Amino acid sequence: MSSTGAIVLLIVAVAVIVGLCIYAWSLRKEVSRREAFRREEDKRAKQNSLDNLDYVAAALVQEQVDITEGAWRCKVLLEIIDPNLTERAEFQAFAEHYRRTKHLKTHSARQQLSPRERMLEDKERLAAEGEMRKEVLEAAKAVLEWRAQGPNALD
Repeated sequence: MSSTGAIVLLIVAVAVIVGLCIYAWSLRKEVSRREAFRREEDKRAKQNSLDNLDYVAAALVQEQVDITEGAWRCKVLLEIIDPNLTERAEFQAFAEHYRRTKHLKTHSARQQLSPRERMLEDKERLAAEGEMRKEVLEAAKAVLEWRAQGPNALD
């Protein structure tokens, strides 16, 4: 191989390597951009969940929402924010009430029940609400107190 051929191959190899480096750098920038976007979306979703939790807990305390519906919503929102939150002693009433009522039909499944079956489920739900009312309302108040601590409440 002549020295001219070797120099041409060397120039082509360097050009390919530089091109691949530029491509890798652009890919890395895109990955960083997407990661930043995902972090921002996660942050926004968490804040939305916290805001919704505030509304539902306040509605529960003011008894503007059924105990079952409020407890279910608080449980789900707490799990979205941090799955370990429902394990806190002050918030366990939400999970306990959910555990007692999760088998009850909702939405279209409830509409398909006969009036007698619906009445039986309503009686069961009301009994569970009667048993858990105090604990769920205390848990809702605990949520509001926890949220009043501000942004460091999750720490």
